[in-house]
Amino acid sequence: MRHKRLEEEAADAATLRARLRHVYWIGGGSGAGKSTTARRLADRYGWRLYATDDVMSDHARRTTPEDAPFLHEFIAMDMDERWVNRSPEVMLETFHWFRGEGFNLIVEDLLRLPPEPSVVVEGFRLLPHLVKPLLATPGQAVWLLPTPEFSRAAIHSRATPGGGFTRKASDPEKADRNMAERDQMCTQRLCEETERLELRTIEVDTMMTEDDLARLVTETFGL
Repeated sequence: MRHKRLEEEAADAATLRARLRHVYWIGGGSGAGKSTTARRLADRYGWRLYATDDVMSDHARRTTPEDAPFLHEFIAMDMDERWVNRSPEVMLETFHWFRGEGFNLIVEDLLRLPPEPSVVVEGFRLLPHLVKPLLATPGQAVWLLPTPEFSRAAIHSRATPGGGFTRKASDPEKADRNMAERDQMCTQRLCEETERLELRTIEVDTMMTEDDLARLVTETFGL
């Protein structure tokens, strides 16, 4: 019986990979250029763009406390509980999207799309161990790993005086520091996991231009 179940699971996985052969995945750390690169590729090749950030609210509504406990705990917190009162380490370990909650909804959305045109998916929610089983070939996915210097420059360039959702916290500066440290630890974890799983990565540093990054991702995808 166990052998038959394993065979069925393997067949289901193969079917899923076949149905997602037209999907390209761009994961990585915060501020690494995922959105810009995915948009450029979608425009260049006429692909459909699926930005995982854009569907977070919809996915939150489609979950329950039973299947996404960390998400619903996060929703119940105020801004200080989320970003000020907890250490970056705790923030990393309990952040719902980093725990893979709701990833199944990304897959459900993609399976509803027609097989043409191809789809490029981007976002920090694309955890390597969740994406790898969906790949028909390794060249379908890449993770952009920003250096600490690049991350700081990206955050600074996007910052606006008094802007950002952390301004609603009692100590916005501490909230921003906590979030930046959490994101650095997340990038390190992605680096370790992609290396262990032998998945493709690109290190993004301050010397790299948007054109450089788009070219490297294009080469990774074999386009």
